[in-house]
Amino acid sequence: MPKERPLWRGAAFRLCLLSAALFLCLQLGMRRSWCLAACTLRALALPLAASSPWSRVPRGALACPAKPGLEWAAARSLLYSGYFATEGKTPNGNTTSLRPQTVRWHIELQPWASPTPSLNYEASRFLKYISTSQISCEHMNLNSLKGYSETTKKPWSVCLDERFSLIHRIRSKECRLYSLGLGNDDNQFELSMANSGCEVHRFDPSIKSAHIQQGRHLWHHRLSIDWRDPNPAIAAHKLHSNTKKLGTVLNEFGHQKIDVLKADVESAEWKILENLILEDVVEQIGQLVFEVHIHWPGFEVSGNDSTVVRYWYSLLRELELKDFRLFHTYKDLSKPQMFLKKEAFNASSCYTLSWVNTRWK
Repeated sequence: MPKERPLWRGAAFRLCLLSAALFLCLQLGMRRSWCLAACTLRALALPLAASSPWSRVPRGALACPAKPGLEWAAARSLLYSGYFATEGKTPNGNTTSLRPQTVRWHIELQPWASPTPSLNYEASRFLKYISTSQISCEHMNLNSLKGYSETTKKPWSVCLDERFSLIHRIRSKECRLYSLGLGNDDNQFELSMANSGCEVHRFDPSIKSAHIQQGRHLWHHRLSIDWRDPNPAIAAHKLHSNTKKLGTVLNEFGHQKIDVLKADVESAEWKILENLILEDVVEQIGQLVFEVHIHWPGFEVSGNDSTVVRYWYSLLRELELKDFRLFHTYKDLSKPQMFLKKEAFNASSCYTLSWVNTRWK
C-alpha cells in the first residue's frame, strides 16, 4: 500500500509559489514607479521643454513612456512635496535644480501691538511700518536707463545705488526681472528694463498665446503665479498648467536668481509673499516691488480685522528677518481711501512698497 504524503508539504509548496509570484510583482511595480519618477525629474529639470520660445531643448529630450494616470501623478507628487532634487545644465548654460523644500507651514506671528487685541493699535503699527523707510536709497530714478519713458503710470521704484548689485547687473546686461500681473496695460517699466538689456519675463494669465516674445529681451507668459501648485493628480492630465508657484517656475525655467520681482496681483500678494517666505524662495530675489491692497483682507486671509492686520505686519517682519529693507513707499491717493472696508486711519487702499535684499551686494 503506497505511503500517503503529508498534507503540509503540498501547502508549503503552494505557499512558496505564491510568495515567489508576489515578490516578482513587487519588483516590477517598484521598477515601474522609479522609472516614472526618473522621467518626471528629467522633464521638470528642463526649462519648459521644447515648446518654450527661449529654450533650445530637442523634442526627443523629453521622450518618456508617461501615462496620464494615477501612477504618473503619484510620481509627480513626490517632486511637489520636496523629496527629490536634481541638478543639471540647461542648453543656455544656466544651472537647473529642484530644491528640496523647507518644511515650514506657517509664519511666526508677531506679538499683539497692545495687551488686548485692538484694531486701532494694530492698524497704527502696520501703517507706521509701511510708511517708514528702513534704509536710504539715493538713486531710484530710471531716467538713466535706455528707453525709459515718463509715461509710466505707477512709480515702480528700484534701488540703483552702487552698493547694491542691480545697477552693476544692468550695466553688464545680466539682470533678470519677473513681473506678475493681470491684464495690466502699463508695461513701460518692463519695456525700460528690457531695453536696458535685462531679461524680462512678464506673467499674465489673460494673454491670448502661451508665450509671446517682444523684442530681444521681453517675454510674455500666459501663466498665473500662485501660492500653491495645482493638484498633481489633476495636473497630470494637462501638458501645462496655467497656475504655478514661483519656486516651480524658477525650477522649470532654470533660473537661480531674480534681480527684481515686481507684483501687482490684485490682493493675492499676501499669500504669494507668504509662500515665498515659507519656501525660502525670497532669498533668491534681489529686490521686491509689490503693490499691496488693504481695503480687504485678501485672498484666503481669514480672521477678524485685528487678526488680519497682525498677519500682514508679521509677513513684513519676516521679510526684515530675511535681510530685506524697505526703501520706498508710494501711497496711491487716486484709489479709495479705505482700510479694511472702513474710511479710517487716513489710509489709502493701495500702496506700492519697494525692498532691497541687503545680502545682495
